Amino acid sequence: MRPQDILLPTTDGLCCKPGGFHIDPVRPVDRAVITHGHSDHARAGHGAVLATQETLDMMRLRYGDNFAGSTQVISYGEEIRLGDVKVKFHPAGHVLGSAQIAVTCKDTCIVASGDYKDAPDPTCVPFELVPCDVFITEATFGLPVFRHGDAALEVKKLLASVALFPERAHLVGAYSLGKAQRVIALLRLAGYDAPIYLHGAMEKITSYYQSRGIELGELRPAAGMKKAALAGTITLAPPSATSDIWARRFPDPVTAFASGWMRVRARARQGGVELPLVISDHADWDGLTATITATGAGEIWVTHGQEDALVHWCKSQGLRAQPLDLVGYGEEEESEPPVPNEAEA
Repeated sequence: MRPQDILLPTTDGLCCKPGGFHIDPVRPVDRAVITHGHSDHARAGHGAVLATQETLDMMRLRYGDNFAGSTQVISYGEEIRLGDVKVKFHPAGHVLGSAQIAVTCKDTCIVASGDYKDAPDPTCVPFELVPCDVFITEATFGLPVFRHGDAALEVKKLLASVALFPERAHLVGAYSLGKAQRVIALLRLAGYDAPIYLHGAMEKITSYYQSRGIELGELRPAAGMKKAALAGTITLAPPSATSDIWARRFPDPVTAFASGWMRVRARARQGGVELPLVISDHADWDGLTATITATGAGEIWVTHGQEDALVHWCKSQGLRAQPLDLVGYGEEEESEPPVPNEAEA
């Protein structure tokens, strides 16, 4: 069976006609299968939604109890039949509850990866390699310049700055779903046991992570704290908040931003970021190319980012490859972009 007879890009998103559903649709549809809870993939208004428990809970937190007509939970490794296809969820390693979706029809298996990373993350289940015939890969950091390195070393940079400037507060811009909790967990693994402060926008999702057994240590709201008391502390906030009037409550703040985009220094300067931290929840160039190779897929569909370079690389390896040109992705926190129209990174 031809892969395009199983999954086909449409204006609503990636459509599986033999299964009667869309994957991460950008408009309301009758039946949606959702990879993870970021807002560019998980939208409200669908008739029915199939996703992991964590993704459904995240959608409920963000959109309210009536975000969909009905919901169905699927676990990692569980396989169900939808129409003429079988659907199976596998960990994507992106954020809590994130999944790759394997769609099998007759003898053809297509894996839609959603967003993924192959780097260690103490706050979510690690990425699982899924052999397949066609692999649909994201390409957020699909250029050779993007090599993220070790996130633990970036956290050590943050702690070194805190030690160097005990009279200043450190404000770390980080997206509220996934990145903030990962940075907190990495700080704890590095031995930092002081209270960590949170912008109000971080509290609900971070509490949810803790309810799922993710150990994050003592967390406190930044609101209501006296300015002098925040000297020498670390606060997590949406990226936009670190440069607005909210930040004036902190003593001489050091502004940091945890993102794969911080590999490009011009972006840090443009955003007024004093301490760029290269910490990403997406695969970098090496992670993308290694994963593509390891899947054994003979055909690669590329979406969500720097598509052309990765398509070219795939073809140089003798693989069939094409860009999907899906629209509507890459703005995972519309209220919190590091620069206009950039993805949560």
